[in-house]
Amino acid sequence: MKIKLMLKSVVVGVSAMVALSGALAADMTGAGATFPYPIYAKWAEMYKSTTGNGLNYQSVGSGAGIKQIKAKTVDFGASDMPLKAEELDAEGLMQFPAIMGGVVTVVNIEGIAPGQMKLTGAVVADIYLGKITKWNAPEIAALNPGMKLPADEITVVHRADGSGTSFLFTDYLSKTNADFKSKIGAGSAVKWAVGVGGKGNEGVAANVQRIKGAIGYVEWAFAKKNKLSHTQLKNKEGVFLQPDDDNFKAAAAGAEWTRTPGFGVVLTDQAGKASWPITGVSYILMHKNQADAVKGKEILKFFDWAYKNGGAAAAELDYVPMPASVVTLVQGAWKAQLKDSTGKAVY
Repeated sequence: MKIKLMLKSVVVGVSAMVALSGALAADMTGAGATFPYPIYAKWAEMYKSTTGNGLNYQSVGSGAGIKQIKAKTVDFGASDMPLKAEELDAEGLMQFPAIMGGVVTVVNIEGIAPGQMKLTGAVVADIYLGKITKWNAPEIAALNPGMKLPADEITVVHRADGSGTSFLFTDYLSKTNADFKSKIGAGSAVKWAVGVGGKGNEGVAANVQRIKGAIGYVEWAFAKKNKLSHTQLKNKEGVFLQPDDDNFKAAAAGAEWTRTPGFGVVLTDQAGKASWPITGVSYILMHKNQADAVKGKEILKFFDWAYKNGGAAAAELDYVPMPASVVTLVQGAWKAQLKDSTGKAVY
């Protein structure tokens, strides 16, 4: 119920912005990843009050967002799985990072406090493979000595839709468990071995809250706002960590943004004692040829404003703003790649 109320208030807020600004030619539409939805909604509210221009962002999952931007039914798409250079070129798209954050495992186990349980990527992968089926299994008990673990069956919960959050989660599990890599692998939509699906972060969270003994994965800001019980995770250096923005920043510290086309870095299982192991970047997708230059410019103005003025709001929701050095690179890419019908730079 708390999840539904939170989402309802956000949707109503965004809808109200759209209604109030319906007459403005520069109103923007976007669709895609659920991972950044809380911060995009907050930024939209702030931007509306500052400029009068509205944003209608549909939290439909990365897969759906990619389809919509390719079909040109929205002004921009959003994905937590970066597209490869070949796909960007084939579709005439450019890609740039907007925000960073973390994905966490969440559980519903009676008597276990949030952040108390320790898990590793290898163990989580075996749970999602159906190899570990009870919470008092030896593999889990060994990581949590002295903890009273119930003999409850584990119910695996995963995304039912194409999801960048799933990509980050499965990429991490593939890097830490060879069996998971060979049988399931990394992707935004994979063939899960076991479990029940939920649409969006909302659906996964609702199933975890409803089912005793469940485990799932959601974006950290979403888990925190809805008081879901998260676990610690072991990172590449063997350190068990609690999720927070400092650990997300640590994972992003070594990112080599210029070496990958479209800034498509993947920040899972990064080196560093303070690095959260499932850190991700949320990307924006736009057509290089902007048929509506006014609309295209307004989208860039929105993200430029967010880069410069949205950092505090991002931090409050436990996201990590893009570093200033990366913002400079992104702005350069805007100028070089986004053109109007006459070939003139939009930005």
